[in-house]
Amino acid sequence: MAQPTVGAVHVDSALTNISVAYFQNADNFVAGRVFPNVPVAKQSDRYFILNKSDTMRSDSLKRAPGTAAARRGYGLDNTPTYFCEEYSIAIPTPYQVYANADPAVDPDRIAAQLVMEDLLIDREKNWVETFFSTGVWDNEETGVASSPASGETIQWSDQTSGDPIGDIRAAKDTLMETTGKMPNTLVLQRRVMSALEDHPDIVDRIKFSTSTNDNPARVNETTLAALFGVERIMVAGGTQNTAAEGGTAPYSFIAGKSAMLCYAAPAPSLMTPSAGYTFSWSGYLGQTNPIGMATKRRDDQDLGSIIVEGTMSYDQKVVASDMAYFFGSIVS
Repeated sequence: MAQPTVGAVHVDSALTNISVAYFQNADNFVAGRVFPNVPVAKQSDRYFILNKSDTMRSDSLKRAPGTAAARRGYGLDNTPTYFCEEYSIAIPTPYQVYANADPAVDPDRIAAQLVMEDLLIDREKNWVETFFSTGVWDNEETGVASSPASGETIQWSDQTSGDPIGDIRAAKDTLMETTGKMPNTLVLQRRVMSALEDHPDIVDRIKFSTSTNDNPARVNETTLAALFGVERIMVAGGTQNTAAEGGTAPYSFIAGKSAMLCYAAPAPSLMTPSAGYTFSWSGYLGQTNPIGMATKRRDDQDLGSIIVEGTMSYDQKVVASDMAYFFGSIVS
């Protein structure tokens, strides 16, 4: 007796309630969170810096009755500038693709998310190059496997000889002594965080604490911040494919195996020091957001396509190179 086959009674079509896309969690990226964002109305301008040597020096003297107070002055540097470069990417979708798309495929939504993800990855790469690299800060050490020389320390992945608690404590003392500010932020690359989670010195310090979580031996950003005596710890976990389109994709974390201890101002304001700032051209292209980001959709009839374009305009600036301590290659 003839019966219809499974294939005869059903024609495969695209599902409308599921699709897959590898968009990263926004928390993976630290570029927009470590240093304060300064919304600016113009693409370029200047800012003032009071000389540190003047603000941290005392010229006060004993004053006899009827005499004038001792006099002093201060230096002011108005040469530092910022310049907000524009970064942009666009995705053209031909009219035919729009007309033929299945319900589960929304070309506008896909294009908008892709251009924003592209810009966030690029901003993270620029942040790492600007702030999270050797040769940037006045204070830095390099992690080595053994026999550390001047400017070197044993890597924290060495669970026997590595001393992350002592290294961070010494770095805090250095920054406090030379700037008068206690560092409040520690940035760790993902593999550095993983090494610290298993380091016996750290586990031993927190295993009897029950103040921050239900599992007292669990090392996380909160327990590490309390242990190191900083306000916040941020983990740089953004990842990227470094190959060109169509090439074999090598995936890797954007940040290197490093750590950075710094003082980051809670918010930008007058006479407020900070290791770095991000200047964002918030007024560009009629934007209303403070981070200099915009997405626009336009019809290009010459190309027969709808263009979705994303733009960011910013300048990431080291404004106080003495207010951070960098540990390069701090895990193996």
